[in-house]
Amino acid sequence: MMLDNLQTDMTQSLKKGDHLRLETLRFLISGVRNAAIAKYGNAWETSLRDEDVLDVIKKQVKSHKESVEAFEKAGRSELVKKEKDELAILSLFLPKELSDDELKVLLSDVVTTRESNFGLLMKAAMAKVDGKADGGRVAGVLKQMLKK
Repeated sequence: MMLDNLQTDMTQSLKKGDHLRLETLRFLISGVRNAAIAKYGNAWETSLRDEDVLDVIKKQVKSHKESVEAFEKAGRSELVKKEKDELAILSLFLPKELSDDELKVLLSDVVTTRESNFGLLMKAAMAKVDGKADGGRVAGVLKQMLKK
């Protein structure tokens, strides 16, 4: 299970003295536990799925990306470096994203439905993509395909 892998990785980071990785993984595991308790209550340990862990990782990746942008605008280069380093660690646990070409192949069925409501198209597209690409990228590719 993914949470077990994270905990093992955290223990190895502690033994190696890799403080940045250790702190990043501690924060991630804490977020996973909090989200699981909120979703499943007392039965979180038996009910937790890898998809739940991935959701938390994706949220933290998004948060770090937003922080990088904010710190860059503020001229806080030391914080930008720290956020980017943490982002790199978190990104290791995400599945490989689809390329734009792979996205176009997947979304071709969605585009051919001739649906005019973009929200409904995005809902169908995200169901097809199944978390293998960022929603912003999916929207961009879908808009590009609709213009043709």
